[in-house]
Amino acid sequence: MDHAGSSAAVPASSADKPILAAESLHAYYGASHVLHGIDFRVQPGETVGLLGRNGMGKTTLLRSMLGFVRARSGSVRVMGRDMTQSDPHEIARQGIAFVPEGRGIFPNLSVRENLVMAARPGIHGRRDWTYERVLETFPQLAERIHHGGAQLSGGEQQMLTIGRALMTNPDLLILDEATEGLAPKISREIWGIIRAIRASGIASVIVDKNFAAVSSLADRCVILVKGRVVFEGASADLRRQEDLHLKYLGV
Repeated sequence: MDHAGSSAAVPASSADKPILAAESLHAYYGASHVLHGIDFRVQPGETVGLLGRNGMGKTTLLRSMLGFVRARSGSVRVMGRDMTQSDPHEIARQGIAFVPEGRGIFPNLSVRENLVMAARPGIHGRRDWTYERVLETFPQLAERIHHGGAQLSGGEQQMLTIGRALMTNPDLLILDEATEGLAPKISREIWGIIRAIRASGIASVIVDKNFAAVSSLADRCVILVKGRVVFEGASADLRRQEDLHLKYLGV
């Protein structure tokens, strides 16, 4: 089946409006002030790399924008709509899919059940990512279709998590440490899949320790240090500035 060009175009009236935008975001865990006035945005079709060493606030930023952590101040908007105090399921329904660190599949359900339960049209009624297309994209899942989630390898579980997210036909896919703990060969497969998703027109935010892979895929990169943005710019600009790699990423 040819899927080239099957990703529906973003309506012209909304093409210049960020899919997801945080402004002056402050967030806490208990008494600990984790995010310090962060501005962050993702445009339709754009891929953004979110970088930084461990404990610098990357996952907290994602979780704050997605409603899992309540921002103390600042705003979160999805396609211009204020979602600052919204619950995670309400934000997900606006066309945002989250692949969390740790995967979060249902171990007692089969591969097929994990996928089918997530299926729904996108916010504009798109159904580009069908059950059949996901299995074409992840042939290893097709081979394991009746296996339980707990019977899959780590790489297969990650593929299932991404496939399940695609079944929601999102406008934006957020991947938190998608290749964490995977063997190099499986990691390369995951990066190939992320590249194909990018080519399909879905916007994405990628958090990963593999700077070379992230910067080769992302249009822009954002680096966090202690809950503050210390770099935001084109990936090509960041690749040229080796001093920043060493200072902020240790690469």
